[in-house]
Amino acid sequence: MESGKQENRKKPDLAFLLSCFPDSISLALALVAALSGGSARAADWPHFLGPKYDNSSTETGLLHEWPKDGPRKLWESPKGAGHSAPAVSGGKAVVFSAEGENEVVEALDAANGARLWRVSYAAPYTSKYGGGSGPCTNPTIADGRVFTLGISSTLHCLDLATGKVVWKRDLAADYELLPTFFGQGGTPLAIGGRVIVSLGTRDQKSLVAFDAATGKEVWAAKHAWGSSYSSPVTATLHGRECVLAYQGGMSDPPTGGLLIIDAKTGAVISATPHRAKMFASASISAPVVAGSRVFVAEAYTEGGMCVEIAADFSAKPAWLAPKFDTYIVTAVAHEGALYGFAGQHQQNAELACYDLATGKVLWRDELGGKFQRASLVRVDGAFLCLGENGDLAWLDLSPRGAVVKTRATLFHAPETWTPPVISDGRLFICQNQPGSGGTKPRIICYDLRGE
Repeated sequence: MESGKQENRKKPDLAFLLSCFPDSISLALALVAALSGGSARAADWPHFLGPKYDNSSTETGLLHEWPKDGPRKLWESPKGAGHSAPAVSGGKAVVFSAEGENEVVEALDAANGARLWRVSYAAPYTSKYGGGSGPCTNPTIADGRVFTLGISSTLHCLDLATGKVVWKRDLAADYELLPTFFGQGGTPLAIGGRVIVSLGTRDQKSLVAFDAATGKEVWAAKHAWGSSYSSPVTATLHGRECVLAYQGGMSDPPTGGLLIIDAKTGAVISATPHRAKMFASASISAPVVAGSRVFVAEAYTEGGMCVEIAADFSAKPAWLAPKFDTYIVTAVAHEGALYGFAGQHQQNAELACYDLATGKVLWRDELGGKFQRASLVRVDGAFLCLGENGDLAWLDLSPRGAVVKTRATLFHAPETWTPPVISDGRLFICQNQPGSGGTKPRIICYDLRGE
């Protein structure tokens, strides 16, 4: 295991700090960092899709060029089964996976990979539709707590510092859950002292909010649409804090769509149908928010839909894009355009760019076909791309087209569907299946800190 390299960053310029921190408290904190020779901690990645739930990070000064085999590896650690991405906060990387019939939550030191704590509990699960035994959801970190929702519907709240179980709920015992194809798949959303879970019950509790401190139910969003494999996100729409959930589970005939929910009360404000016409179909991509518009997509029959949310919260489709069928990844909105890898299968996957205002396809590019159904993160003025077999690249994307600036093969293994995570200049990548050269499932931390 390699140790992390030491920080080597210039002290911030005080004139620049004065322009960036207009209030006295923020300025004082910035000056302390400047005078002590330290730097403000770079952005955490505390939950799925990053700090703003939009596959982006505010980090800058990253390394944009690297050797043929990729950026320098800082450390790696073995992981169990599943497709869960780590959550990183306060110098800890929390990893969620399965070992045999147990689910395991581990906190690793983000700098060197050392294990800080480990929690394991029984979680036997067998799906008649396949899909693997490990969790599909990601850890969520908020207010010093870690929230995990396992494949068999066990919801845990753990202390981030120690791993101590604060509370847990067996949701399959507490609620009459609707059936699912592959177990629970939506990552918990923690906002406002509540943890919100896409659930789906026979008495139409589509999403349920629990008190983050006690685990008691606070509200339930009532709707017939069951849980999907899409994770709910939060956004402020027309001055109102909302939860956006792309719902629709194992129902025949298949039903589902976009729910807009009041984050404080759980009231369902609007429901816009959008679901594949096939029974055996799963919605996985998370909602993408761009102003008053929300994009959702599935990859079986209907493709993408952009919904306009009016000031009175009435919702209607602004445009449809049957070929913008993002599947296991979520698109990224940037400067009036949507970017994402579309296609249900590896052989037909392409990177596509759509105009947000009109729904017009601006271009499609397979990028040589090597990236297949890849993940995108917008960071440091470019797009970091992780292909589903272990290829990493920096992309320059605009409405005019795509340019591959730097690329490398980190490893060669299937099902690299877990999106990359960036925190404090470190890049966290999950290899989920055995790969060529005898490599086994693991989490790998790379150094993206520029000199």
